Amino acid sequence: MTNIELALWSFPLLLAFVFLRMPIALAMIGIGVGGTWLVIGTPMMTLNQLKTLTYGTFSNYSFSIIPLFLLMGQFATLSGMSRALFGAAETFLGHRKGGVAMAAVGACAGFGAICGSSLATASTMGQVALPELRRYGYPGSLSTGALAAGGTLGILIPPSVILVIYAILAEQNIEKLFVAALIPGILAAIGYMVVIAIWVRVAPNSAVVKDRVPWGERIRALGKVWPVVTIFVVVVGGIYAGIFTPTEAAAVGAAGTGIAALATGEMTWGKLRQAILSTAAASGMIFLIILGAGIYNNFLSLTQLPQIASDWVGNQGFTPWIILTLVLLMYLVFGCVMDSLSMVLLTVPIVFPIMSVLDFGMSPADFGIWFGILVLIVVEVGLITPPVGMNLFIINSMARDTPIVQTYKGALPFVVTDIVRVIFLAAFPAVTLWLVWVIDAL
Repeated sequence: MTNIELALWSFPLLLAFVFLRMPIALAMIGIGVGGTWLVIGTPMMTLNQLKTLTYGTFSNYSFSIIPLFLLMGQFATLSGMSRALFGAAETFLGHRKGGVAMAAVGACAGFGAICGSSLATASTMGQVALPELRRYGYPGSLSTGALAAGGTLGILIPPSVILVIYAILAEQNIEKLFVAALIPGILAAIGYMVVIAIWVRVAPNSAVVKDRVPWGERIRALGKVWPVVTIFVVVVGGIYAGIFTPTEAAAVGAAGTGIAALATGEMTWGKLRQAILSTAAASGMIFLIILGAGIYNNFLSLTQLPQIASDWVGNQGFTPWIILTLVLLMYLVFGCVMDSLSMVLLTVPIVFPIMSVLDFGMSPADFGIWFGILVLIVVEVGLITPPVGMNLFIINSMARDTPIVQTYKGALPFVVTDIVRVIFLAAFPAVTLWLVWVIDAL
């Protein structure tokens, strides 16, 4: 078997291990180590790589941003901020048709602004919003579908852990990626609310409309979300203004969220311990996946597969837009069987070099940002597509009276609006890049 054949067969083998429920990190490490051994013919390089690659990867200062943003999300999750966000959104939207579900999406967007994790956003907001949605008669399919989709805003609204990893892999500017994600994130929240509005009009008996809340009560509810607004402005605004580096902003955000949790009286020693342990566990999982992807991608580099694939694509005569369409479709398919982090770590080192040499009529810096946002959105879709839509499983586990098939059906309209948004942002790159250009001009 040639090196190229070895590399090509490694993909179905990796997917087979995933289907057998082997942790993706261990699957990539095993295939990467075994493949490198077969290519070189000796285990010595593999053993040396395990030493040097591990240190070289985790001594990267940029990776310190990941546990800090995760800790920030843990503090936000355990401090009751999610309840305040949902309560404020509900006072403004609850009296509309589908308003409680819209409020859940709006609260997910707000929580995503201080969390950076879709799974944490879906889990936290599900605990808060599901009882209210049940109380007002929302069907299980709409309730779980809306919350699963709303949870994806956790990685789209900055700050985002996935965007940080993409920036490191593709050597892009983290600050500009955060800026570029803002408008697509707002469009996503609006798109989900439009889906809910259409749903409750097509099925008018699917939800009860709440009474309109007086403006005084709305203002009081809004006053309870000041920690979220303050933290978002300080963290993201500090990055945009050049006051903090992203890593410094993550540290400030984690400290600020912890202080806000103490100030509200929600943070106890038990919750603090839980936040630190959960952050450590999540960070360990992410770093092991990063290491696994590094070992596997080194194996692919030894086989020359990325270079050969790049040359092959260039010689086919495809237009850049056709290649972009095929790549995005590939991400949609991968999203059905892989989690978002593994997908980004596995594919970006292979796909980005191929895409970056194509002419889309923009500078390399603009292309890197625009392509990163498109990848982020398509990866986000994978969180709500069966059979491995993680957000679907998280929300469905909380709604035990709703069959998983109903959750799949409920998520489908939100997937459609995600695909429409990808097409729109691909066709009009200026929508994504406009805010970046404005800030660069200041």
